[in-house]
This record gives sequence, structure tokens and C-alpha cells, in this order.
Amino acid sequence: MTYDYNLIVIGAGSGGLVSAYIAAAMKAKVALIERHKMGGDCLNTGCVPSKALIRSAKMLSYAKRAQEYGFKKAEVEFDFADVMERVQRVIAAIEPHDSIDRYTKLGVECITGEAKLTGPHSVQVNGKTLTARAIIVATGARPLVPPIPGLDKVQYLTSDTLWNLRKLPRRLVVLGGGPIGCEMTQAFARLGSKVTVVEMAPQLLIREDDDVIAVVTERFKAEGIDVRTGHKAHSVEVSGKEKALVCEVGGNLVKIPFDEIVVALGRAANVTGFGLEDLGVQFTPRKTVQADPFLRTNIPSIYVVGDVTGPYQFTHTAAHQAWYAAVNALLSPFKTFKADYRVIPWATFTDPEVARVGLNEKDAKAQNIHHEVTIYGIDDLDRAIADEEAHGFVKVLTKPGKDTILGVTIVGHHAGDLIAEYVLAMKHGLGLNKILGTIHSYPTLAEANKYAAGVWRRAHAPAWALRVLEVFHRWRRN
Repeated sequence: MTYDYNLIVIGAGSGGLVSAYIAAAMKAKVALIERHKMGGDCLNTGCVPSKALIRSAKMLSYAKRAQEYGFKKAEVEFDFADVMERVQRVIAAIEPHDSIDRYTKLGVECITGEAKLTGPHSVQVNGKTLTARAIIVATGARPLVPPIPGLDKVQYLTSDTLWNLRKLPRRLVVLGGGPIGCEMTQAFARLGSKVTVVEMAPQLLIREDDDVIAVVTERFKAEGIDVRTGHKAHSVEVSGKEKALVCEVGGNLVKIPFDEIVVALGRAANVTGFGLEDLGVQFTPRKTVQADPFLRTNIPSIYVVGDVTGPYQFTHTAAHQAWYAAVNALLSPFKTFKADYRVIPWATFTDPEVARVGLNEKDAKAQNIHHEVTIYGIDDLDRAIADEEAHGFVKVLTKPGKDTILGVTIVGHHAGDLIAEYVLAMKHGLGLNKILGTIHSYPTLAEANKYAAGVWRRAHAPAWALRVLEVFHRWRRN
């Protein structure tokens, strides 16, 4: 059988773009099909706009902290609509990186249209059937909206639609205390909304360690955010112009009035409408596409990457998977690679930021993995003190008695950047002694990583050697 392409990629988000890029770099003939906008959720409704909004909100927070920086007073005059237009300008500035023009120049044939798999090697788009030796499905995910009674009576917002706002909500309810919910909660609160964040679990950011959650929760409350944990959404009530979220708390019902509500309860994989069910592609109990370690579905010619398969719904994980899927799709059966998930970092861009790689204490205890914990408080760091950001910590989990890193959590200013050193160390098997022996510029936040290694080293200094040294130096004095 002959094929039109070596590879067809469905979806031009992070996973699809990188898959197509790699295929083109390997001189394969590749088609990339996208039904909406190049760049997917990350560029248009996710990572990029959220970080742009968070940055604007942070500027306002600095003005409110003027006295900490030696100023008597600072005022910022702004229009919320201008802030949201800035978000769109940021998207427009990054758009060329993911554009049809750029990928066409790279050698990718970009097609706009609805793609549907019609066979193990065929895809229908715009009334035409295209064939390829292999196909990569990178259709992403969408906001998960549960069937809460009455929710359909209001124009609720999600991470896809809140970017259309041009009027700042006076009262905002954020339903969901995960990373997306917490980021938007703090951003809108800093911009002036009265924000209530509602979470069914007993804590925000439930996957993090308790000391991490405590730092973020304390900051939220200090900034005037109404934190409602242990609140299960029951229904939405509308009475005239008044709207309220009704929550169940300990068997009682409480009402939380709002002008706008953001539903941030996670994301659901986009698995329907692409012909996957018709071909018999298998799904997981989580309703994602099932893949083997080589990112193949149960149909060997169809591969899958990104949010549509998981297990991590991160832009950088989708890009990471894309390399394995593209190379395996193009080189199989001659050469294949298993996807490596051993060192996956992630960050929540609240203030302070929370960044993780590997195990935290909750994970280690749940998996019964023996470990030691080393903590360095960033309140002791010179640069953090100079920046008035002396809060948070670096927490490192190691194998008992060894400097082998099992996982790291950083809470603090630019934690998402600081974690990279530990990602590198874990990826290449470097221990804390190597980090301690590496020169870090002074004064920088990155010194926190070295000082954390120093805390570990002091705790593991051999007592017998220190006693010998003490005797040796006493002898030399005499």
C-alpha cells in the first residue's frame, strides 16, 4: 500500500505541533490538521493568557506593598478592559511561534478543518480522504463541567471563556481549588473582585503537602480571599438579578452570592467526534485514550499524545511525549523508545509559586517509600530578603543516608524557575553533593537550591571524622 504522508497529526496544540515539527525535521512528509486555532489551549486559552493576567495582577500587588519597598504610597489607575486587551496582545505576540506560516516553512502541510479517522491509516478532512503510514492523535482536552442543577441557567465561565470578560466582576465565585482555580482566584482578587474560592476537598491544592497548602491558604486569606474548603456544590439558584451557588457543608446548605462564576474543576479529554470509537480505539476508566509505553493505541498505526491520553495534563508533558510518538511512528518497527515519565516537573503560578518534581511527602507515604526530608527556609536567603520575598522553602526528599534525590517541592518567588536545577539533577542522576559543589551566583534566588543541599550535608556530616579533626587541630595548636 502507498500513502499520501508518512505521518498525519490531528490537533495543533503543544503535542501536535511538536510531533509535526519533529517529523518535518526528520524529512518525513507530514500533514497537521487543526479545526480551530494553531497553538491549541496553551496559547489561546490556557498557559499564555493566564500567565499574562497573573503578571498584570502582580503589578497591582506590588503597588499595595509600596511601604515594604520604602515608598509612602503607590496608586495604580487602570481599566480592567485594558488589562484583558493586554492579554490578547501577549497571545498575538506569541502566535507566530505556532503559526501556519512558520510550520509551512518548516515543511509541514497545515490543513484547517474537522478531522475524522476513517481507518487505521486514513483521515477524512474537508471532504477529502488522506492516508498515512501512521497517525498521531493530539486532540487535547476541554474544561470539565459537571451537571450541577441550575448551572445551565447562568452564563458560567471556564478557562476557555473567561478571556472574553471586559468588565471586572464585583463578586466572583471560583468553583475548584486546584491549580487553575487557585491561579485565577488570586489574579481576580488582586484586580479588585471579591473572590470566593469553593473546594469540595478539605484543602486547596489537595495533591500538595500540608505545609505547602498552609502557605498558599494563608496568603489567600491575607489578600482578602474567602476560602471555602469542605464545600460541595449542590446547585445554582437564580432569583431575579441575584445568583447564588448553593453548597452542602456538613449536611447543611449555604448560599454564596455571585455576579460571575468560574468552573475550574479539571479537564476532560477530547475523545469523541474524531472516529476513535468507530475504529475500536480503547479508552481508560478516566475516559482518556489508552496508550502503551510507546504511545501506541491498540491500533498499532495510531499514536496518541498530550491531554487526550495523559497521565499528566501539562503543555511540557505533551511536548515531551511528542518526541517519542513521532520518532516511534516514523521508525517503528526498526527502532522504538518507551516514553520516560520519571522526571516530570509542574508548577502552580500562585504567589508564592509552588513547583514540584518527583515525590512529595504525601506521595512517598502513600507509596510506602522510605525517605528523608531536608528543608531550607527561603526567609534566610539574602536575595529573597532584598526583594521583600523572604518566604517559602525548598523541601528535598532523599534516600535514607544518601544524597539521591527522590523529589523536590519549592514554595516561593520564582519557584517554577528554581525547580529546573533539580529536574536536571534528577534526570541525570546527580545528587545533592553535586549541587552543593556547584558555584551559584550571589545574590540570587537560585542559591536556595545550594543551601538546601548544604542543610542536608550538615545533617550527614560524619561525627567520627569531625572528632578526629578536632583532635588534629588541637594537636597542631600545641
